[in-house]
Amino acid sequence: MKRYMLKRILFSIFSLLVVVTTVMLLVYTLIERSVIFQMDDVWNKKNANDRTAYEYIQYQKFGYLEYNDYASFLKTKYEALYGADYTKNENFKADLAAIQDENTYMENASVQEFLAQNEANGYKKTYLQPVRSTAGKVKKGGNAYLLAVRELSPFVRLWNYITHLITFETTNDVKDENLTDRYIRVEKDPYSGLFAVVGSGTTHKYLLYFDGRFPFIHQNFMHLNLGTSFTKYRGSEITQVISTPTGDQIKKQTQYPAQIGTDQYVTTAINFHTLRYNPNPRNAKEMEQYPDQYTAYSYHIGGLSMIENSFVAGIIATLIAYMLGLPLGIMMARHKDGLLDKIGNGYIIFIMAVPALAYIFIFASIGTSLFGLPYKFANAQVKVLAYFLPIISLSLPQVGGLMKWMRRYMIDQMNSDYVKFARAEGLSEGEIFRKHISKNAMIYLVHGIPANILGCLTGAIITERVYAMPGVGNLLTAAINGHDNGIIVAVTVFYTSLSIISVILGDLLLAKYDPRISLSSSKGGGR
Repeated sequence: MKRYMLKRILFSIFSLLVVVTTVMLLVYTLIERSVIFQMDDVWNKKNANDRTAYEYIQYQKFGYLEYNDYASFLKTKYEALYGADYTKNENFKADLAAIQDENTYMENASVQEFLAQNEANGYKKTYLQPVRSTAGKVKKGGNAYLLAVRELSPFVRLWNYITHLITFETTNDVKDENLTDRYIRVEKDPYSGLFAVVGSGTTHKYLLYFDGRFPFIHQNFMHLNLGTSFTKYRGSEITQVISTPTGDQIKKQTQYPAQIGTDQYVTTAINFHTLRYNPNPRNAKEMEQYPDQYTAYSYHIGGLSMIENSFVAGIIATLIAYMLGLPLGIMMARHKDGLLDKIGNGYIIFIMAVPALAYIFIFASIGTSLFGLPYKFANAQVKVLAYFLPIISLSLPQVGGLMKWMRRYMIDQMNSDYVKFARAEGLSEGEIFRKHISKNAMIYLVHGIPANILGCLTGAIITERVYAMPGVGNLLTAAINGHDNGIIVAVTVFYTSLSIISVILGDLLLAKYDPRISLSSSKGGGR
């Protein structure tokens, strides 16, 4: 078993690397990178060199390149010499204005220092000459820029992505010399009444804690860094995008950390379990509310997150599919060529032959016209009703698939020698089907159960798109349309990881269900 698991894990890691490498090559190499500006309103409003400089800023955010700006170089240089009033220094003004003359800018000492410093680190000069009118006046957005640019290869991007995929908070995260008391320890949590792991010097105050929101135990110690969205969600971490609830703020009566144990209560939506270190000095009010620099926070928000929406709809649809599909498949096999079998086969043919988009609209039309169910997720006055149509659209195709395979495997087993022997022993047809045939037929379906469950986390692309359901499946199509490279790579990693895990869990479940299968090479027939 251990040897099998080690091989599986190593092969899974290799498979994940291959998939991520392929996607990054497609996204960052084969697709023209200028497409990221197709829906960028800021880019459309800029002109000439201002637009080109903005493009470099965005290319760096998206991971295409790294660059240093001459103006930023001067800021660092002169701020260290003259402090916050460096902009009033005449030498600074002269050096900054030097690049506006395309004929003489290379003679400037600061320009030469900037270029020499960056060329030593593999950067190449990019000079945007001033754009002038025929009269010699600089046009709007036409001021000169001096940049040092270094293109990043897809393999460097891949290395940076993989090495930063998982990070852990430590007591050295906070870079503040004034913070001397650094620790990670267990304390009584005043907000839950239970114990929590708290830290000082870590980014978050609470590293492990309990609260009343599913799954009831939460952590800020380990972070999965899938990447950042710079198109649709404007700089948001993708893990936050898919895991943050999408409802309204929830206010509760609670106490600020510095007021614990007093009779001072406030009604606020602040979630004190999300406190983060804030390097800025506390003002007078914050001094009364917080005992330390952990003053940054998020809010209590109601509703479900994207991944929760997808999972709730998917897991209910999967349960319905198994509860209906397996018994119906068994009944079709028991009454082969009968009326029930013919009706079932008709449904299977319909659900397989009709395109997914077509039967989703059929179900939506029936549900809205006959039962008054909400069509779009956002239009539902009762949120629970919004899940009905997506769940129906997800479950009915699964029901047809399970009916088909259960019927097929049952019929295959009906002609086996052990069935003939059981009949000869005098067992009833009900006992034979219930205790022997159905159990052996399930062997072929057991392996796919983990995949069906974990697949709920990935959402359903077409279904979520049609019903405007805020789930993970809808996220991928929106990212492709908006050329949001970060989300495309992140969702690929997410989908691939779940697929790999489901295969491993399927093997383990199959070995547990069927005693003839062993994952240990020490037993006969092991694999």
